[in-house]
Amino acid sequence: MNDFDFLVGTWDVANRRRTDFLDGTSEWEEFPAVSRASRHFAGGANFDEITFPTMGFTGLTLRLYDVEREQWSLYWSNSRTGTLFPPVVGRFTGGRGEFHGDDTHAGRKVRARFVWSDITERSARWEQAFSLDGGVTWVTNWIMEMTRR
Repeated sequence: MNDFDFLVGTWDVANRRRTDFLDGTSEWEEFPAVSRASRHFAGGANFDEITFPTMGFTGLTLRLYDVEREQWSLYWSNSRTGTLFPPVVGRFTGGRGEFHGDDTHAGRKVRARFVWSDITERSARWEQAFSLDGGVTWVTNWIMEMTRR
């Protein structure tokens, strides 16, 4: 249940995000961020707040570990909506975390996937992808490359 302990601290984040989350051919936009993460419940919970200074909003993720199911639920919110998005649920295997959930985007039902990979003491990678066909094909639409401050 200590899978997200690596994230504790302050990170500089290089973001690449599709201008259209559902179109794999849309342009990428790039922008910076700063993330600050903390550990709670002896490692069974993790919280981070991320500031996007050039985008005009902040976000937060609450991660909770279900001891019985041995899996994480990740909840995202941002200052634009003030509401929690539906969670993505999953676990780490071999140093890679993969999490899935159902959501909507631009009025369409999507399957969401978050992947944590390339985790070291000084760096990590997060990516988000959406599927319109129940997970058969995916459009990777947001990538964060994190470097510890």
